Amino acid sequence: MSKQLVCTGQVVAPDAAALVRLLLLAPVLEEWVVRAGLQEWLIRRAVPVPAVLSAAAFALLHVGSGWRAVGLVLAPGLALALLYQYSRDWRLCALAHCGMNALALGGCVL
Repeated sequence: MSKQLVCTGQVVAPDAAALVRLLLLAPVLEEWVVRAGLQEWLIRRAVPVPAVLSAAAFALLHVGSGWRAVGLVLAPGLALALLYQYSRDWRLCALAHCGMNALALGGCVL
């Protein structure tokens, strides 16, 4: 994928606060709300395709960064949703989310 497509904003030159947000706060809060909250609620109510719905909600959380960001996080969001679907552990999802953000940062900063 093109570096210009992915590497924008604070991902290009993150300061300490951006690193804390991207590597700690966002993974923990987003996975707790979207997986342990929304997706678990959908699963317990036997709503069809809870992973797809939670991935879409996860992507829409990023609309503040633009529609391109929404599109870029949809596939990783689906991967995290499927991980939750099978593990039912949002903490594992948060760890994977942190790893994905670290890879994105590494690819943009280097």
